[in-house]
Amino acid sequence: MTGHDDYYQEKAKICESHSVIPAELYDKYDVKKGLRDRNGKGVITGITNISKVDGYRTVNGVREPIEGVLAYRGYSIEDLVKLHTTTSDFEEASYLLIFGELPDRADLLEYKNVLAKNMDLPPDFVKTCILRDKCSDVMNTMARCVLELEGYDENINDVSIAHVLQQCIKIISQLPMFAVYGYHAYNHYDRDQSLIIHRPDPTMSVAENFLMMLRPDGKFTQTEAAALDTALVIHMEHGGGNNSAFTTRVITSAGSDTYSVIAAALLSLKGPKHGGANIKVVQMMDDIKANVIDVTDDGELENYLNKILKGEAFDGMGLIYGMGHAVYSISDPRAKLLKEYVQRLAKEKGWNDELALYERIERIAPKVISTKRKAPVCINVDYYSGFLYRMLGIPEELYTPLFAIARASGWSAHRIEELISSGKIIRPAYISNAKDRPYVPIEKR
Repeated sequence: MTGHDDYYQEKAKICESHSVIPAELYDKYDVKKGLRDRNGKGVITGITNISKVDGYRTVNGVREPIEGVLAYRGYSIEDLVKLHTTTSDFEEASYLLIFGELPDRADLLEYKNVLAKNMDLPPDFVKTCILRDKCSDVMNTMARCVLELEGYDENINDVSIAHVLQQCIKIISQLPMFAVYGYHAYNHYDRDQSLIIHRPDPTMSVAENFLMMLRPDGKFTQTEAAALDTALVIHMEHGGGNNSAFTTRVITSAGSDTYSVIAAALLSLKGPKHGGANIKVVQMMDDIKANVIDVTDDGELENYLNKILKGEAFDGMGLIYGMGHAVYSISDPRAKLLKEYVQRLAKEKGWNDELALYERIERIAPKVISTKRKAPVCINVDYYSGFLYRMLGIPEELYTPLFAIARASGWSAHRIEELISSGKIIRPAYISNAKDRPYVPIEKR
């Protein structure tokens, strides 16, 4: 340990001693910690037309769990995924979120063309911003690239809706390249692998382009593209109350530019409590397979899940990842839709044994968790998304970036809505617990 490390370790203890807030004060002042009440219900901080997320209903003053509801602009996520008639679900849902209505064929074609035109990166951008400043954290690469784009915008602070739309669509179009190229740079420089950069194909969908640019041979099946396309749609938006969407609202309300807003949202999403949870699920599954002798034995699985829940196994955090949600209680509609594609892909690729393990834990884990909490617990979207990405050969470093590629359309819609409807800076109140102290001159301390 160096002298600097000793210094920071010592000073960290001082910081900790002055940063503790007694738990009883939160009750005393009725503070909604994490902007949630004791039942986990979010504090209402705004109104939105963009999406609806619900897992409960109130009957005669009593809150009852219901099957999870997710709707974009009034259209259920089930209908958007199952009743589509195009091969561009991502583009259709993105249009819907940003413009507020479903596109007709002409609208969709025009939007796809606009997205394709905006895929062109500035000259030498890949070499100077991505390859030169490679980073093992692809989300950081993406955020840095988004901020770098402001240097190519002569009207960065123009917050007219037309200009903000132009900025948002450019970012939505270019995030897939930032993610894939950022990964390739890391894989080349840090892992000594071959560096292959494919240019996007303007005739392909976002999902198809992602798979093509990621894979050395550029090949993929239509089932693979359809599965990824669906994953992008169901990750695209989840109400204004999630951490990254709220970050988008907060930074927008301060009057900041679009690039700063989206970069902030990206860095919010990268947290393991938000967009990084799907990585934890696949890592937990690997740990289970390594430590449970017979993964087909329900009793053995239940015993090991109990150890995970007690913090005695896996990462010691006491969490069974992929289980439970802040809003959904009985079911997460995204997880149900994603599972259908997981089942289809598992059959195509011969991953049925792995799928059986996931389904077994899906059945057992809620019973294990019920010993610690009474509220119903369901799998969330993270439970199967990492498994899907693994079957697609997508490296873990790109799991959260994929989430960001999808969510950028939702963030854009929230930025536009905040600019149009609010106009007031978001400034919540904090109660000071600091005690008044007289100043002591330095020679007397």
